[in-house]
Amino acid sequence: MNKISVDIINEGRQPDPSYATPDAAGMDIRADLDSPVTILPGDRALIPTGLRVAIPAGFEMQMRPRSGLALKHGITLANSPGTIDADYRGPVGVIIINHGKEPFVVNPGERICQAVVAPVMQVSWNRVDSLPDTARGDGGFGHTGVK
Repeated sequence: MNKISVDIINEGRQPDPSYATPDAAGMDIRADLDSPVTILPGDRALIPTGLRVAIPAGFEMQMRPRSGLALKHGITLANSPGTIDADYRGPVGVIIINHGKEPFVVNPGERICQAVVAPVMQVSWNRVDSLPDTARGDGGFGHTGVK
């Protein structure tokens, strides 16, 4: 498993992000709250994590939903995946949205998402007059039908 060193300041009351299993891709991120926050169906809230990070140049930290919250409660991230850029040094917050039918309570210390640190490739555009042909061509949005 490849590893990268990342500087972190934990200004909150929760433990540093950690991996739940040895082969996990994402680290659990917890809500750093003074008291519970209720998110009504259809609403969203910015939940603080108490963290600041210095992601190395050439990498990003993606904030991704937790599958259990999505399946059981309809809870996901409004901008999934959220990106923490290498040059951002402010507090890390997570925008949670409730797509469920019931109010959802975020409790202090609750695992609200997972973070994945990943390499970034920047694009250098090459303007051309045409693109190479492929078998798919310009078919999209369900063009292959239901099988």
